[in-house]
Amino acid sequence: MKSPNSVSSVKHVSSAKLKTIKKRLTKLYGVEEADSLLERFFYMIGRYGEGANRTSSSTKALSQRDAVLITYADMVSEGNKHPLATLREFCTARLKGAFSAIHILPFYPWTSDDGFSVVDYREVDTRYGNWEDVAKLSEEFELMFDLVLNHCSSKSPWFREYVSGIEPGKNYIMEGDPKEDLSTVVRPRASPLLTPYQTRAGERHVWTTFSADQVDLDWTSSDLLFEFLDIIMYYSSMGCRILRLDAVAFLWKEIGTNCLHLPKTHEVIKLIRNFIEVIAPEILILTETNVPHQENVSYFGKGDEAHAVYQFSLPPLLLHGLLRGTAKHVSNWAVNLESPPKGCHFLNFTASHDGIGVRPLEGILPTEEILSLADEVRDNGGYVSMRKMEDGSEFPYELNATYYGALAGNTDPKIGEKRFLCSQAIALAMKGIPAVYFHSLSGGENFTEGVRETGQNRTVNRRKWQYVELESVLSNEKRNSGNIFEWYTRVLRRRSSCPAFHPEASQKILDLGDYIFAFERKSLDGTQIVLCLFNFSSVETEIKNSEMILSYFKNEKAKDLIKGGDLTLSRGELTLRPYQALWLCVT
Repeated sequence: MKSPNSVSSVKHVSSAKLKTIKKRLTKLYGVEEADSLLERFFYMIGRYGEGANRTSSSTKALSQRDAVLITYADMVSEGNKHPLATLREFCTARLKGAFSAIHILPFYPWTSDDGFSVVDYREVDTRYGNWEDVAKLSEEFELMFDLVLNHCSSKSPWFREYVSGIEPGKNYIMEGDPKEDLSTVVRPRASPLLTPYQTRAGERHVWTTFSADQVDLDWTSSDLLFEFLDIIMYYSSMGCRILRLDAVAFLWKEIGTNCLHLPKTHEVIKLIRNFIEVIAPEILILTETNVPHQENVSYFGKGDEAHAVYQFSLPPLLLHGLLRGTAKHVSNWAVNLESPPKGCHFLNFTASHDGIGVRPLEGILPTEEILSLADEVRDNGGYVSMRKMEDGSEFPYELNATYYGALAGNTDPKIGEKRFLCSQAIALAMKGIPAVYFHSLSGGENFTEGVRETGQNRTVNRRKWQYVELESVLSNEKRNSGNIFEWYTRVLRRRSSCPAFHPEASQKILDLGDYIFAFERKSLDGTQIVLCLFNFSSVETEIKNSEMILSYFKNEKAKDLIKGGDLTLSRGELTLRPYQALWLCVT
């Protein structure tokens, strides 16, 4: 039922879209609530005036120029300046043309987990700066914001209202009964699932999937849904162009299930997608679901859910293959990789602010290989975080190390650098959108002293820099950091001019033996082909089927897109140096 004052504000929305939104509201909150919730939806859009002049043609068009930098708001600091302002200065000076977008990890007031325990979703933490700093950064780069949907801080106003029994917060927090059998609930942590808190109504047990300070939100409350829709509208007005739904797989809980990937979780995401299509169709939705591959890609839906999902299997697979000297598992996985639905994409990465998740290896590597990989990372100075299994035992959940640190280990630094750059060249070349964590730009080493200070394994990959110190490191050509940074920015800029690396350009995996990972990328119009070859071995390796490779190139000449210049290919024999990466384009 439409309010007379709200009709004009949604006249641009098709009846089919409104019918879809009502259907989703019905599935989530019941048929009796659907009409009133749809009317509330009208009022919300009318109040903000959002989307009234937008059409579906506003949807962001992606290209090979798109690449995302992942960084904390205070990754770079200088004197008394706001860290967000310093970050803008660094990225504008050093990274323009290499990256199109910046993912600023949660920059809201927080109490734990380096930002992912949010106190206030609508404010910028004063330690980082203010909304004006965010706006200035959005003038130089497109921005990705986090939307932490599963939980908030135990110090947030919402939780204080819950404890005091005050609307609306008293309905926002997920309670649990310790007498219930919750053994089937999938956990990413070994900490208790339920945490007791004293409230006005007495002791209550609160669902705490990630930590006692990160109290889970109760999505059976439609008020909570509209709270977040309001936040999304606010983020849109503040420059958000990619919306990252953090830990979204755990969102909806139902006793008697594993509380992971439930149908209503998917329904919430689809509703958010429909909402964004109305108010800001240029925004892309990215889901963060660090789970086995088939579970992860379920968040594409039928092309009606997330616009992008992380390629979570890629980081641990590349790590395992390069440490073991075999491309067999990566090739077998990639050849069976189904393309996302039209308009959807993988976000290809090797490192992030979190560790290297190993759940995405389930069904790809044997259990003993996963355990062996965890042991090697630990032996090389990294850490391993565990999760609690249904039977009460613990099993590796993620490997905590910088990606460079995990690959370099205790080997010769030159070998570590070669392995690392090979891994990065793969992630940048594969079909999808590349995303690069700040510390990968310089081949950051494990920050073990930070772990000793915080007691948190993930700190190993979360070092923060002073601007002068960082500039010194990146300008020193004698150190790996400077070489890697120069390589990264050069390769990203060259990549941006190659239509074969368009996110939707085709990808064909080639069989060149167990030591070589290889694939062909072809531009949408078929005019450019780039052949991508990677040696996973520590020795010089001859490429099988070299005649097939040579058939791609006229006059045995190719353009080397990574190193630059032309390359002459020898007929009858083609070899790759240890850990060599080649992007070969027809000259």
